[in-house]
Amino acid sequence: MTKAQHSKSKPRRTTGAARREQGKTHYRTIWISDVHLGTAGCQAAHLVDFLKNHTCDKLYLVGDIIDGWKLRSGWYWPQEHTNVVRKILTKAKRETQVIYVTGNHDEFLRKFVDYKLEIGNIRLVNEDVHETADGRQLLVVHGDFFDVITRYHKWIAIAGDALYEGTMHFNLWFNRTRAKLGMGYWSLSAFAKQHVKTAVNIVSTFEDSLARECRRRELDGVVCGHIHHAEARPMHGVTYYNCGDWVESCTALVEDMNGRIEVVRWVELDHLNQDRSSKVTPLTKVRTPSAA
Repeated sequence: MTKAQHSKSKPRRTTGAARREQGKTHYRTIWISDVHLGTAGCQAAHLVDFLKNHTCDKLYLVGDIIDGWKLRSGWYWPQEHTNVVRKILTKAKRETQVIYVTGNHDEFLRKFVDYKLEIGNIRLVNEDVHETADGRQLLVVHGDFFDVITRYHKWIAIAGDALYEGTMHFNLWFNRTRAKLGMGYWSLSAFAKQHVKTAVNIVSTFEDSLARECRRRELDGVVCGHIHHAEARPMHGVTYYNCGDWVESCTALVEDMNGRIEVVRWVELDHLNQDRSSKVTPLTKVRTPSAA
């Protein structure tokens, strides 16, 4: 589908109720992904705090918001996870347009997409095209269809997910010990993604595939999640954006009223900021590329 075809679909207008709440930072658009509600690793309390302090005209939930894989094997749903759902529903009630883009961990929702499920201001899709305030068109997709392991070797993906969960449990106990010693949080899985050659290559291939798909569709860029690695940079003539996650990095993408998009990190963690002495720094802006 070409850019011209996509441009026929214009975003809905929202009223003032969605635009401003006193004392809160307002954005035109917010994207969050990989929350993994239903798992012990989910940083739900931090996400509730982020949603409480921000308003937006449009909120994208870019997949893996609910972890259906984990919930099938055992029920885990504390009050903080319900609070996340309530915050999202409250935003929709106050006329924020909420678009839920399905991911691989919440793939059970994909069977409802054909029914064009729309409840109030909440719409369910497998992908969407977002038009920024400065006229760029961005593909919004979780990204698992561009991950060769997830798409063609699901059993490896499930095994890898189990290994990832084990790593997160190790992180939990390991960091409790570090906290008692007055040390900050450190993540083994995040370290591996940034430094192990195979992991780096997989991430690079994933990013390349999405960038090339945008060029094929004649779009200006892509917003995705899936690999739990926040990013914003030009690639192959388009702009690649990744929301990151709310398990390890507590990151989101935000668009201001002029179309400028940035990665924000709501909580600074030591494994992401080795050169910083402070353990927690709210809302740090990461990297902002020029428009592609």
